[in-house]
Amino acid sequence: MLLELRNVTRRFGGVAAVDAVSLGIESGEFFTLLGPSGCGKTTLLRMIAGFDAPDEGEILLDGVDLAGTPPEHRPIHTVFQSYALFPHMSVEANVAFPLVMSRRPKAETAPLVRESLDKVHLADKAAVYPHELSGGQKQRVALARALVNRPRLLLLDEPLGALDAKLREQMRSELIRLQRDVGITFVFVTHAQTEALALSHRIAVMNAGRVEQVDTAERIYGQPANRFVAEFIGMCNILPAEVKTANATHLSLDLGSLGEIVAPLYPGVRAGHRGLLALRPEQIRLSPHGHADRLRNQFEGTVQDTLYLGDVTHYTIEIAGGYRLQALAPNSGVGRAQLFRIGDALTVAWRHDAGHFIRD
Repeated sequence: MLLELRNVTRRFGGVAAVDAVSLGIESGEFFTLLGPSGCGKTTLLRMIAGFDAPDEGEILLDGVDLAGTPPEHRPIHTVFQSYALFPHMSVEANVAFPLVMSRRPKAETAPLVRESLDKVHLADKAAVYPHELSGGQKQRVALARALVNRPRLLLLDEPLGALDAKLREQMRSELIRLQRDVGITFVFVTHAQTEALALSHRIAVMNAGRVEQVDTAERIYGQPANRFVAEFIGMCNILPAEVKTANATHLSLDLGSLGEIVAPLYPGVRAGHRGLLALRPEQIRLSPHGHADRLRNQFEGTVQDTLYLGDVTHYTIEIAGGYRLQALAPNSGVGRAQLFRIGDALTVAWRHDAGHFIRD
């Protein structure tokens, strides 16, 4: 275990910004702290970096407690959203700065700077100044500077937040490539769910100072631990459900006025347990009214709203009992942007192995 947090707590006044958080992060991992603004993720990052100290708990790097170790003596670097480049220094001088501060011999500095700039594809910009660079280039200089003396751990605090949508997409790919090439552990802080899902080996979803779930991107999205995680990560339909039967292969759930449906098995669930069915919009299949579907879970509904998103259309559909479901359907070809219009009657269906039951 490279980094271990044991019951780390940080209070501001009477409020626990970070509340008894315990985490383990492996060497070489791309680990993301994800959550809404104010959930404590940046406070946690600052304590790992040494810019702030926990009121309780321990932070261990390679098994050594970091308490009392100042930021400049920790083998940890931080990349901020603001880049924090020195405007009066060239790109080369900015990247060399950590080596100069650590008194590395001059003979070692130049090749290390060149190697670091090569990794972010900016070797040709060594002599220019930050004001001559684009936002994406500035971000890559900040990354090169953070990586130049090979820290054990790289912390990234909303590093893509200042970039436009296209640049953010490009930088996501750059970060994945860079982390894979250098093999350094990245701890990434963001409130953007799509970024977290795209980049991370594992994600810790935070809420009100606590960790709600730690898992792979696939499990966080497909098997959320609770309602907060289900609703925070992308769009999700949440339907109150009671377990009628649970056998070796599936659950039968009572959805009240909707009747019974079939859902995937959930460990430890028995008849009578109450909870929620979390169903992603892309798991819902839409077909014209009256067209029979072989799927067991199906209902008649009416389109209440549509939102055209280019490759897909987002539909809001009202079904029995006043329930409203969100569904995504691909737009298949020029001139067929939307399959259904507001007011259209249709059939809503989903597979027996779609959705995820969440215990109350």
